[in-house]
Parts: sequence; structure tokens; C-alpha cells
Amino acid sequence: MMSQLKKLLLAGIGSATFTYEKASSFINEMVEKGKITVDEGKELSEDLKKSIKEGYVPLTKTDVKSLFEEMNFATKEDLYAVHERLNRIEDTLYNDEERFIELEEEVEEVKE
Repeated sequence: MMSQLKKLLLAGIGSATFTYEKASSFINEMVEKGKITVDEGKELSEDLKKSIKEGYVPLTKTDVKSLFEEMNFATKEDLYAVHERLNRIEDTLYNDEERFIELEEEVEEVKE
């Protein structure tokens, strides 16, 4: 589960980086084409960097927990309940198998 969280966070960082790179590339292209001045391009780049830094908010434990709930990840309690249910099913199957073997033996005795 931790690796999935890492992947999710890295994807978010990656998309922010990609967006910044695309925006910077667009600004540079506009400067090259003469649509904006070099100074305007620098100003836009600085504004972009500033808005990214201001928009950055570190995730708290509550944020991560909420994210997991929204993504419908199984909790420890969910996994425990599934484990307990599986144990009951296995016990039932084992008991049924023992009963089946007993019945099979009885049928063989009757045949003889």
C-alpha cells in the first residue's frame, strides 16, 4: 500500500513538473515568436514559479487517510474481517470434506 501511495504522490509531482515545463516552454516559444518581450517572459516565468510554490501544501496524515478512503482502499479492519471470513469458510469446507469421506466409506461398506 505504501508503494501505491508513493506512486500517487510521485505522479502528482510529475504532473506538476510537466505542467510547469509545458508552461515554460510555451512562454519561451512566445518570446521567440516575438509575441511577448523577454522581460514579459521572465515575469511570467517568475509568476508561474511563485504560484506553484504558493499552491504547494504538504499532505497531513489526515489528508492521506482521507485520500485512501476516497479511493476505497481496504482498511486493516476490512482485511481482518476478510481473513476471519476465509477462516470460517475453510473450516466449513474441511468439516464438509470429512463428512463426505465418512459418507463415502459408509456407501462402500453397504456395497460390500
